[in-house]
Amino acid sequence: MRIFVAGATGALGKQLLPRLVANGHEVTGMTRSVSKADAVREMGATPVVADALDPDEIAQAVAESNPEVIVHELTALSDSLDLRNFDRTFEVTNRLRTEATDHLLAAGRAVGVKKFVAQSFTGWPYERIGGPIKGEDDPLDPNPLHKMRETFAAIQHLEKAVTGADWTEGIALRYGGFYGPGTSLWPGGEQLEMIRERKLPVVGNGAGIWSLVRIDDAAEATVAAIERGKRGIYNIVDDYPVPAGELLPGLAEAIDAPPPRKVPRWLGRLFPGQAAVVMMTELRGASNAKAKRELGWQPRYPSWREGMQSA
Repeated sequence: MRIFVAGATGALGKQLLPRLVANGHEVTGMTRSVSKADAVREMGATPVVADALDPDEIAQAVAESNPEVIVHELTALSDSLDLRNFDRTFEVTNRLRTEATDHLLAAGRAVGVKKFVAQSFTGWPYERIGGPIKGEDDPLDPNPLHKMRETFAAIQHLEKAVTGADWTEGIALRYGGFYGPGTSLWPGGEQLEMIRERKLPVVGNGAGIWSLVRIDDAAEATVAAIERGKRGIYNIVDDYPVPAGELLPGLAEAIDAPPPRKVPRWLGRLFPGQAAVVMMTELRGASNAKAKRELGWQPRYPSWREGMQSA
């Protein structure tokens, strides 16, 4: 198939492009930077340089490559996550989830793409009541925190626009938190260094459930969705969602760092903020049963413990 990947040089794109090329697909990789075009070429794809927030550039790039499938993996995430100003941290990513999604859909419709696969996120958007593990049909949070509402709305916009496009097979992949090579949760990455330096405490009871997926497993699931997926939403996570109070000490032990500090909930509200308190104490995890069943996907690393061993 002819596949157009927007976000070709991000952490996931770097894992995804070589896999698609190895499977015999004709891949065009979009990047915003001319300096990264060679990296796309080295992965076996044809580079195209375009600004995802410019509708004319997107329309031209898609028209020239004439893909059968568009894959939207655009984010603008930095290693520094300011949980006290959550929406500000994700401001550009939210524009990519809204404006860029609309531009890519319009360009795809103009050339008649058969499938549109887009990156969404699982974990904190689920409703924070009921059982600890949620499936794709479970409701999302009707009352997200004030400082997370813009990000929540952007995720909802992407999922509704993509899966609601009746002219193509729209798929939204709700990835868990990424770790592994090229991510911030890997040796040299900022999040792992925060754990090493005891700057990421366990807040309250640490009962919030986190869903992770190693970046190469996420890429394999994306290939499966491109080749076999049907319209809808899929959670792309590993087999064992884990409480924050277990994960953070486990990660510290894995890198021979001292255990994380523990702070009461009231202190967590002051620093690092209410979003961190919710993530540490109230989050629900996600089930990967649908992705396994319908995509024929099985994570190589069933939990973070296996996935971190090579670190």
